[in-house]
Formats: sequence, structure tokens, C-alpha cells
Amino acid sequence: MDWRDEGALLSVRRHGETSAIIEVFTSAHGRHAGVVRGGTSRKIAPILQPGAQLDVTWRARLDEHLGTFTVEPIKSRAAAVMGERLTLAGLNAVCALLAFTLPEREPHPQLYRRSIGLLDMIGHNPAWSMAYLRWELALLDEMGFGLDLSACAVTGTLDDLAFVSPRTGRAVSSEAAGEWADRLLPLPPALLGHGNGDMSQIAEGLTTTGHFLIHHLAPSLGDRPLPEARQRFIDLVARQS
Repeated sequence: MDWRDEGALLSVRRHGETSAIIEVFTSAHGRHAGVVRGGTSRKIAPILQPGAQLDVTWRARLDEHLGTFTVEPIKSRAAAVMGERLTLAGLNAVCALLAFTLPEREPHPQLYRRSIGLLDMIGHNPAWSMAYLRWELALLDEMGFGLDLSACAVTGTLDDLAFVSPRTGRAVSSEAAGEWADRLLPLPPALLGHGNGDMSQIAEGLTTTGHFLIHHLAPSLGDRPLPEARQRFIDLVARQS
């Protein structure tokens, strides 16, 4: 059994004395793990940085085996993010959430394209933090926990949408919220894709997406806690807001 594809490196862990087990996210094969022989060597270890785009060939005797990867670098994203704590934290959060969320070996081509687009923006495009927020929405949607922010769940109005129901994930207008407003989640313009990416709005939006990641998505995966990498990113966003 063998195949060749390209993908983003999500995680690396040491395996034995000289090898490493890596997880990559590819368009055709989803999140896929394998052993890289000599993965801790001076030649290969610098290539195996989270977020790196790799050309990978996977081989195994049987499909259900872990198998081995041979890797060739396509693009390193480390240099673009190392100069700022926020960009490094953002890249690590993307990789950690994908590794946490995606089922093994299940293709998600649309999410793959969106994830690669976001990784390419981090450290290069000032709008990347807004794109990250929208990416978490897309991740929730891909996993079956998408939010419906198109209209007010109570009145059907398209205007003055200000809150999200923590139970249903549907938008609620300011008027319809009334005395229940303090029990609802914020719906800042950034979560709707509007505005200039103000960090305070992004922080509010991440509070809302975080609720659904923690209380809806994570329980479906065995109630594991979200990766710490996301919380480190959230903390840095909160400081800058």
C-alpha cells in the first residue's frame, strides 16, 4: 500500500531513538499519521516543524498499519511566525485544533483548502486574525456543529443581530434578547465577517466559537479538553484587545 500527497504538518513526536511519528493533514487522505525514519536527525528534524507544507509518500504492508512516511519540504511557515508571539500562537492553535478534531484518514477537502489558506496568511496578511475566527466557524460547521447566524431565531429579522444562543447556535437580535441578554453569547460584527478585524471583536467572537468547541464539539470526541495551544492563543488575543 502506498500513496503520495502534500499536506500541512500538524504534530511531531519522538519514536524510538532516531525516528519520529508525524501527523499531516492532506486533501485526499485527511489527517494521517506515519513514522519518519531518521526524523530526529540534523537533516530531517528542521523540516518537521508544525505548519510546514510537505510532499509526503506513505507506505505500509497493510492499509490498517501505521506505515512510514518519506518527506520532502515544500514550504516552511516557521520564519513568517517566529517574530511575533501572536502569529506563532495562531499557527500552533490551527495545527492543534486540526489534530484534536479531525477523524483519522477521513478526507475534508474543503476544510483543507481553508486551513492552508489561513496558514499561508499568518504572518503575511494583517487580516489573518479575522480569518482565524472565521476558520473556527468553518471547523465547527465541518464537524456538524455549525452556527446559524443568518437571521434571528425568535423574530426572523435579519437586522440588529447581537447574540447567539449557547444551546442552539442561532443568532438572536437585541430586541428579541430582552432580559435574557446576559445568558446569551456575543455576536460581534467580526463573527459575521464584517468590520476591520478589531481585536476586541475578535476576542468576543472567539468566546462564542470557544463555547461550541468546548461544550458541543469536544464532548462528541470523548469529552477531551481542547488543546492548550488554543487557550494560549486566546490569552494573547485578549491582551491585545
